[in-house]
Amino acid sequence: MTRHDPAPARIVALVGNPRVGSRTLDAAATLARTLAEHLAAPAPTVVDLATLAPALHVRPRTLELDAALAAAAGADVLVVATPVHKASFTGLLKSFLDLYGPDGLDGVAAVPLVVSGTPAHALVGEVHLRPVLVELGATVPTRALTLHDTELADVSPALERWWQRAERPLRRAVGAPVHRAEALLEVAR
Repeated sequence: MTRHDPAPARIVALVGNPRVGSRTLDAAATLARTLAEHLAAPAPTVVDLATLAPALHVRPRTLELDAALAAAAGADVLVVATPVHKASFTGLLKSFLDLYGPDGLDGVAAVPLVVSGTPAHALVGEVHLRPVLVELGATVPTRALTLHDTELADVSPALERWWQRAERPLRRAVGAPVHRAEALLEVAR
């Protein structure tokens, strides 16, 4: 990728909710599509770990699980979504991430997305998920996006608020142009 003609970012949403078709999945897919629009990227890939749960502890690994691991590791931007479970992220997501070796997510810009039923869990993404992603070699250039259950009917306002702060560091992390006028406005804030 060169500065003059950057390749479009590959965006993947990795969803660690154990329920197939969950609201966490919907929120992650919406965030991934929004990022694709903002970064002029192709349609994102969505990996719903609930559909892969039985394969996580099977040897040899299935082709579907290997494809999911490769998709996440090959992303430029990886949305890592989880509901809050026992004041942390889900065991399903942890089991998947444990399949990577050191630096398995090297070169990936990760965006933690946490769905919570209570404001008391607002820091789960920062305190529990961020360190695991960094340990795997990912860069986490933005603050985690935490959505409360009450925001799930229409996530657009929360995504817009988050994007206002996340745009510049995320664009820099993936080598996307930061528009001069937007950068000047950011400095003025």
